[in-house]
Amino acid sequence: MTPLPEQPISPLDGRYRASVTGLGEFLSEAGLNRARVQVEVEWLLYLTDRELFGSTRLTPEEARSLRALVTDFGQAEIDELASLEATTRHDVKAVEYLVRNKLTALGLTRVAELTHFACTSEDINNLSYALTIGSAIREVWMPRARAVAASLRTLAFDHRDAPMLAHTHGQPATPTTVGKEFAVFVHRLERILTQVESTEYLGKFSGATGTFAAHVAADATQDWPAVSREFVTSLGLDWNPLTTQIESHDWQAELYNRVAHTNRVLHNLCTDIWTYISMGYLTQIPQAGATGSSTMPHKINPIRFENAEANLELSSALLDSLAQTLVTSRLQRDLTDSTTQRNVGVALGHSLLALDNIHRGLGEFSVNTAALDADLDGNWEILGEAIQTVIRAEITAGRSSIADPYAMLKELTRGHRVGQVELVEFIDGLDISAEAKARLRTLTPAGYAGLASQLVDFLEA
Repeated sequence: MTPLPEQPISPLDGRYRASVTGLGEFLSEAGLNRARVQVEVEWLLYLTDRELFGSTRLTPEEARSLRALVTDFGQAEIDELASLEATTRHDVKAVEYLVRNKLTALGLTRVAELTHFACTSEDINNLSYALTIGSAIREVWMPRARAVAASLRTLAFDHRDAPMLAHTHGQPATPTTVGKEFAVFVHRLERILTQVESTEYLGKFSGATGTFAAHVAADATQDWPAVSREFVTSLGLDWNPLTTQIESHDWQAELYNRVAHTNRVLHNLCTDIWTYISMGYLTQIPQAGATGSSTMPHKINPIRFENAEANLELSSALLDSLAQTLVTSRLQRDLTDSTTQRNVGVALGHSLLALDNIHRGLGEFSVNTAALDADLDGNWEILGEAIQTVIRAEITAGRSSIADPYAMLKELTRGHRVGQVELVEFIDGLDISAEAKARLRTLTPAGYAGLASQLVDFLEA
């Protein structure tokens, strides 16, 4: 058998690549290395701007040329780093040598020794991960998540008045509206997404064990914690003053738990929509050229939501593992986080793929009002709740002497099909006021959705 050409192992880099485009810009090895170069360059510029250790400030043109190593980072730099790491066997050291080579090419050897000055590899890595993960969340994942919430919001308002039989424990229950049920998911998602957006992206920059020991040895007159804070915040990150060799990754655990929570809410959405489709409440719109079954030509399968379910589960499993693993490091440092963090893109990729499928799927069904109406009309017994509640109010007001209204309605409706005629006859025989009877006679399952429509307005609050 002829061996296949080299193939991607992950479906995110193969079959589903188009759906996760954008993440690789930040959460690939190349994206990480570009961020590492950025941190190295900015630290060197920070030191020379302040003319520390007798250095002189670079000219604007020299600074622009050095920063171009970041803005122009491409295949040549990727290849050079691969060649350097083949010798160093150390990814961050390879980045340091790349920057040094650039300094030589630019005629800036006078400041070469300030490259990676007083840094441990994790000073570079933790800032690089904070930069890349933050960018991936803000620029790629969050817009997709917000787009799903926006589509759900539109569905909530469009169908706020469409009555639907609710199902608690899978059984017919007090009606709601289609729009109100979508509004519940909008409210849940937007609350969690606000929490995701509030994430602190923490960074440390304090040397081999977080003590600034090398810094102080080089110059004891500097306020190194203040320098560290200023540098970290200049990158748009939040400063962590107390760490070991590594930044403690608590912010990452918080972020991944929130994204996993988002995934689980979306998973709930997918299972509900799948069920509504199976019940006929939602009708799938045929897509031109699509095939539902290789043998049953009539089928339109809810594949968008099934695909999303599976990918949300994969994403959450990986995010849970990341959150659990990253918050533990033996003593002042171990390497378990090194390989673990390289899977952040995979975890977010499965979530992004799910978001893409959900967003598409939300535009591929219509609300089947005929089926909704038929189901409502076939379940008049759900009005038992309304009748027994009205009787209780009448008893309290002294207008009824009925002893146990709940038991009375339970006897009438539990496990029985009761139609409009039977209910009206029952209402007419009740010991309640004429006004209460008149209200109950006009009640229908479709009209028993309470404030469901108005509740959708809370999305605007």
